[in-house]
Amino acid sequence: MNTIPYLSACTSILVGKRASLDGSIIIGRNEDAKSAWPKHLAVHPRQDQSTNLTFVSKDNGFTMPLPSIRYQYEATPEWTDKYGLFEEDGFNEYGVAMSATESTYANSTVLGFDPLVSNGIGEEAMVTVVLPYVKTAREGVRRLGHIVEKYGTSESNGILFADNDEAWYMETGSGHHWVAIRIPDDCYAVIANQMIIENIDFDNPDDFMWSTGIQDFVATNHLNPAMDGQFNFRNIFGTHSQSDTYYNTPRVWYGQKMFNPDIEQDPQSQSMPMLRTPAQKISIDDAKAFLSSHFQETVYDPIGTGSEADKHKFRPISLAKTQESHLLQLRPNLPKAIGNIHWLAMGVAAQSTYVPFFSGFTKVPAEYQVGAANYDPKSAYWIFKLVGVLLDPHYLELNDAVEAAQEELAISYRQIILAVDQKAAALSSSEQVDLANAASLKAANLAMDTYRQLAAKLIAQSTDFSPLNYQQDLNL
Repeated sequence: MNTIPYLSACTSILVGKRASLDGSIIIGRNEDAKSAWPKHLAVHPRQDQSTNLTFVSKDNGFTMPLPSIRYQYEATPEWTDKYGLFEEDGFNEYGVAMSATESTYANSTVLGFDPLVSNGIGEEAMVTVVLPYVKTAREGVRRLGHIVEKYGTSESNGILFADNDEAWYMETGSGHHWVAIRIPDDCYAVIANQMIIENIDFDNPDDFMWSTGIQDFVATNHLNPAMDGQFNFRNIFGTHSQSDTYYNTPRVWYGQKMFNPDIEQDPQSQSMPMLRTPAQKISIDDAKAFLSSHFQETVYDPIGTGSEADKHKFRPISLAKTQESHLLQLRPNLPKAIGNIHWLAMGVAAQSTYVPFFSGFTKVPAEYQVGAANYDPKSAYWIFKLVGVLLDPHYLELNDAVEAAQEELAISYRQIILAVDQKAAALSSSEQVDLANAASLKAANLAMDTYRQLAAKLIAQSTDFSPLNYQQDLNL
């Protein structure tokens, strides 16, 4: 079992294609665990083995056979596999996107009847044993669901899937039971470490999926408190603790405040809905802004003007313990190699930049393949993290320079994407891969060069903030 605490406390977003500005399906998440725990970027090539393989977790010993054919997929693994892989997010060659996981918590009553399984599947293994073996988002839900039912799960989690047609959100609620919901095309969802799926319609398998026997399990053990007989997964399997009101629900409140500003809600409410239709269509930049947010323009902003009590009352969305933040954007009217974009921000999203990697890419920049627990100037994670470390002590004085660099990069990324889109249709499959590699490398190099220069600028500006300073009359 894991010998160090790996407290994943993420924030997620899913956006349906009619709720987005350009018809994209968008899923994404902040991977939050430790403030100095580097991530890498990897592309695993397609493999066709003569015999089936076996997966064995270094985290908890979870073991299962794998198919002989593994599809190409990308991922963001930890810098070390000592405690497990934690591959977390990416696309496969069939254009399936997966992000795993949003850590959630099941109540003790449910777990008393179906405990978590210590050597069952956990977060660290999910992407590795699911994403390379499915061709649609629905297949992803079914495969992971089958694994949970057969082997059990060691944790309660939320898992995001998408393809060019639909987005799904899945939750594991006990050792062997789970449900999943298709995100309606005109809706979005923001999720923050709570079970959030509400009423399950067992007569609608097009929009819901569930574990075998879950209705009998709940009925036999008298777990459903609903007077009207509805099967509300959140109420049956989830928690409603005081920690939820400070740690979790305020993040959902802020996301819904961003996308539905006219709706009045209490940030500590336990009854906010999972799904909403946004007041205006959500762009990829809006999704980035959500995952980069920290209660701006409210009294709860840790670097705002509220009281000290208010500034530290709630856990922000973007925070120091973010290892990486990602958005997986599926643009259905373009070839998958070009149309699907893996936006990856290493380190704290509010201080970093979302670099676009076109999902057909096969060549990972060298800087994204290195980086360990101590600072390494050749590591992409540490290149972006350094700017955050320099910014933190003097946020108000230095943040303008960081925001200016982020804005310039966002404009440049848009120009790179437009140039790729204009060329893509006339290219063969192999030429699309070459274009994806060239454009992804261009964006990554631009981002790293900009942040290296930004770090140098912040170091120079920081020299005058020393406490061993004195304002003297230069005429003396």
